Amino acid sequence: MDAPEETQHVEVVDDGRVVASADVAATGPAAVAALHVEPGQLPPGTRTELVDAVLDVPEVAGADRLTTAGPAGDVEVAQRVRERLDDVETRSAGATTFHDGRVPRT
Repeated sequence: MDAPEETQHVEVVDDGRVVASADVAATGPAAVAALHVEPGQLPPGTRTELVDAVLDVPEVAGADRLTTAGPAGDVEVAQRVRERLDDVETRSAGATTFHDGRVPRT
């Protein structure tokens, strides 16, 4: 993958506080998102909202594939990625889980 020209930053905000964020980069047919979720008790659906926000980035919606990198063991992120992407493959490396999938065409 070529070096991305620009990185998009998306945030999930609750009561004025950023509770989750992602840095998203896309080059041609591939997009990559680094997910970050604040520790502690978060409002229900925070992680789902983060995955949805990443997929709403126009460069991601226009990409063929998306790779996410996020905290290992985050079941809500994994479930939402599997709901929103096709042909998802998951792998772990230390404290990070990667999900690779095909962005569906609507």
